[in-house]
Amino acid sequence: MKKRVLSLCLLAGMALGTQAEDVYQAQRARWLKLAEQNKPELNHTVHHPVRVVKAVEDKGAYQGWRFDTDKEMTPERLATTNFRELRRVTLDFGDHLTGYISLSLRSLQSLMDAPTRLKLFLGEVPAEMNTPLDPWADNRLARSWMQDEVVTLTLADKSYRLDRRISGRYLTVELMGCSPSYNFGLDSITFVAETSARPIADDGLLPTCPQIIREIDRVGKATLRECMQTVYEDGPKRDRRLWTGDMYLESLANRYSYQNHQLTRRCLYLFAGLAREDGILHGNIFEYPTPKPQIINYMVSYNLLYVLTLLEYWRDTKDRETTLDLWPVAIRQVEDALRYVRPDGIFDQSRGSSWNFFDWRPGIDVSVCIQALTINALQGITQLGQELGRDEDVKAYPARAKLMASAARKQMMDRKTGLFVSGKDRQVSVLSQAWMIRAGVLNKKEARRALTTVLGMPSSLKPGTPYATHYLIEAMLMAGMNDEARDYLNSYWGGMVQRGADTFFEAYDPQDDNLSPYNFSPVNSYCHAWSCTPVYFIHKYPEIFQK
Repeated sequence: MKKRVLSLCLLAGMALGTQAEDVYQAQRARWLKLAEQNKPELNHTVHHPVRVVKAVEDKGAYQGWRFDTDKEMTPERLATTNFRELRRVTLDFGDHLTGYISLSLRSLQSLMDAPTRLKLFLGEVPAEMNTPLDPWADNRLARSWMQDEVVTLTLADKSYRLDRRISGRYLTVELMGCSPSYNFGLDSITFVAETSARPIADDGLLPTCPQIIREIDRVGKATLRECMQTVYEDGPKRDRRLWTGDMYLESLANRYSYQNHQLTRRCLYLFAGLAREDGILHGNIFEYPTPKPQIINYMVSYNLLYVLTLLEYWRDTKDRETTLDLWPVAIRQVEDALRYVRPDGIFDQSRGSSWNFFDWRPGIDVSVCIQALTINALQGITQLGQELGRDEDVKAYPARAKLMASAARKQMMDRKTGLFVSGKDRQVSVLSQAWMIRAGVLNKKEARRALTTVLGMPSSLKPGTPYATHYLIEAMLMAGMNDEARDYLNSYWGGMVQRGADTFFEAYDPQDDNLSPYNFSPVNSYCHAWSCTPVYFIHKYPEIFQK
């Protein structure tokens, strides 16, 4: 079914692209040039293993595995220990890193009279390192995303760097073959990490801040740091590309941490410069070897988040030149979304081929969510237009938003429960309520009642990712549920910290350690951009989260 949807999106995109005049023809080259001019320099730091570890199967550990320190071996001793006898070792770099691994062989006895072949495997969490990868099942994603590489070294005492940029904390080195007379040690094992995030001198937290919040903030900043490369990557291990939905949340956390607004500007221009000829954006972009969009991902939901990212960029920088330059792009996304809205004010997804993503939770219906996000985007573009003096451009939008909000209450709300129900099966989900609260369709009293009710219902569909959970926390704050928001953030992101997270995960369910959108948890991204937003909440609302 998913393949069929992607095929339809691809065909629709190709058809629209060939039929429409290139509406950005005059600006496209300049926008891409500006994107390149705003490409940040990467900062490099050198890291060495801090310990040798052994895997221990433990039902109480996250996903059933943990690493204990090997008391008989240290990273320093590896240089003088015959690896032909040791054969396999796992090293811990002490933190999640993104960059390049290098090592050398130190000759201990005899000559290297045959090539030495090693298998290197870098992973983010212990279970990933201890789960058999082959035979590779139908996991929806390519086997090649896993960071295991076979290298053949032909010279001793020479440093070799793995060409592939990799990301993680733990490195396993395994001997696959060498001369039976050659004794050697592993020497100069180095990880050169890179990120465009600058070091932060002060964590910016109040003295009253609880320790768990300090830890959540630290891990959130580490997550963002790893994903801040020359674009806002969604995951430095996998997918390694720029998605609009991740960019929006990363820009919020960036405001209260690294403040690299140049990176946000670059990403906004990349999306604009690589838009379809009819002016509609693509959901994601590959940066190398040259920036290109993934044309199968036509996503109204993410395109509307581009509008909100531009609004947040304006709030952060007051960069009038850039914001006005990209104003037509934002307007075009809103107009495209309004094509789906029927005269009665309901967003009808059958009017097009958009993939409207809100969560990886299986079975979620997003009819209510996209209705609310469209209202939210109409509100955001109106506010931005008024602040830029483009009132005429947005004069019709308040009425459209009001009509959609009224239609949502009339046609999507269950009067008995006060909850929004989504789709033909009238699905009740936490996320439907959260997005309608974010759009202001419910007042504070109604919002509090809706969230309290839906969270207490065993049958309601709960969020399955930190991405979706961000919008739940935001809805709680809008509903005046400050204590509940703090407790939920502590429990959810704090739960990952307590499970040993160095960075926050792509998918996380406290009741299911092995939850995976891809049917195989090792291929999950355990450092994922959309998970970094506790940084935003903790610093924007210190009176709630830091006391």
